[in-house]
Amino acid sequence: MLADLWPQYGLTIVTPRLELRLPREEELAALARLAGDGVHRADERPFLTPWTDGSPEDRARSVLQGHWGRLAEWSVAGWSLGLAVFHDGDPLGMVTLRARDFLVVREVTTSSWLGLDHQGKGYGTEARVGLLTLAFDHLDARAALTEVFQDNHASQGVSRKLGYEADGISVDARDGEALVSDRLRLTSQKWMTRQERLGVRVDGMTACRPMFGL
Repeated sequence: MLADLWPQYGLTIVTPRLELRLPREEELAALARLAGDGVHRADERPFLTPWTDGSPEDRARSVLQGHWGRLAEWSVAGWSLGLAVFHDGDPLGMVTLRARDFLVVREVTTSSWLGLDHQGKGYGTEARVGLLTLAFDHLDARAALTEVFQDNHASQGVSRKLGYEADGISVDARDGEALVSDRLRLTSQKWMTRQERLGVRVDGMTACRPMFGL
């Protein structure tokens, strides 16, 4: 089986409503089409990724390339785990947990997107809780980081609801303009006080530990 050679395919995170795991090829195609249909309104720009540029096919292909690239470039020194978010078998979007020199710094960074029809229903928060459970309770991370544009109120709300605290700012260039993001941090000590983590189950992590250098 594929999971025998690439054990992340056997890794599954289960929350009260969702399942997070690596997508299979047809599921990946469905996710790509979902992204092609849009992950935010045309008059918004909440991400550095130019989700409204190009055609739906261009956006869909970028999801395919991003997924395959994360698998191809995996190493203990630098990895990025992109998990599809499913509800009753239907794909809703993707969440990503990534780190560099994790065995030394013990910090991870999260990011995510959901299809437009699946936003505003609490799925993003629940998927983040699943990802953080993996990071803190199974990978022994010391902190989780995220960067959010200051006018991205939805993502800001999710992070602060889960206990993230201000950790400075970052500045990125986009279309010749300097944009400021809030850098937010959640520590393992604060995570251990969160009741949400108790409703999450992680399966298949034992076989994955060598892939993370653990």
